[in-house]
Amino acid sequence: MGKIRELKAEHYAAIHAEYIKWLNTLGFAKCTVTNFDRAMKDFFEWLENRNILSITQLTNKHISDYYEHMQTRPNRKYTYRAGISATQINQNTDAINKLCEFLYQNGMNNAPIPPNFRIKIDEHTRIRKLQPFTQEEIKELYGCIDLTYNNLKYETRELKQEQIRLVFALHYGCGLRMSEGQKLTIQDVDFEKKTVFVRQGKNYKDRIVPMNDGVCKIVENYIYNYRKCYKTAGNRLFINKQMSLMRGLKELQRVCDNPQIKEKRLYFHILRHSIATHLLQNGMKIENIALFLGHSTLESTQIYTHLINI
Repeated sequence: MGKIRELKAEHYAAIHAEYIKWLNTLGFAKCTVTNFDRAMKDFFEWLENRNILSITQLTNKHISDYYEHMQTRPNRKYTYRAGISATQINQNTDAINKLCEFLYQNGMNNAPIPPNFRIKIDEHTRIRKLQPFTQEEIKELYGCIDLTYNNLKYETRELKQEQIRLVFALHYGCGLRMSEGQKLTIQDVDFEKKTVFVRQGKNYKDRIVPMNDGVCKIVENYIYNYRKCYKTAGNRLFINKQMSLMRGLKELQRVCDNPQIKEKRLYFHILRHSIATHLLQNGMKIENIALFLGHSTLESTQIYTHLINI
């Protein structure tokens, strides 16, 4: 990029693009780059709205003010929340810390010092807010998949239903994170060994996850009988993107008559929490659950011992 010059507001886009390129060069995980990309869009928009029209005007006071703003602004993505979560605020702050580092490395000698603001997350409160589905509720939800999208033509409806089944197979049956499932390709599935190869999961770790017979059958049926019937670029396992799949989960919850299921939030990561809780309830050692989930430390897995005791 060369030295940072006096850039007007219309050049924030160029800084943004170079910053994202820099993150990719450093080898940041794709999901981290995506999150930082979103954080920068919001931050630069906030600066522009306050007439801060040159990146060289940026000070630690501006960053401090933005940090306060994040704690009070409404959540644009989830309208049912009063504000953005502490986790997202910390993630956005991490993005700004990296921006300060990027600016300094590229010649802006007066770049703000990374403030490293952090909201301490109350783990006990966070755990109590988690509402994993019971094993019976998971079975009931799975049994309702055939009731979804009844207003659509058969072929369209059937593919959407199979993708919901695939979500359950991978995010419940294999305990994958949302980003891990989205990155899966057909080549990552080994039917002979009954495994799924997860590339660059959290903390850049690869891992191999086993599939039981039921999960293997769902994935195999999807690939050979449904996905191959649709022409789509690339070799991603999922045809539809994340938001479309989320709408599928909402549709599934809508057609389910159980009021207890309707009261809970159904999303990718709660399926992962649910399988971990069920494995612990069924007697699996916590060390093995940690390996299954791809946790770096047992501390991350310990939350499930608290969940089953609530």
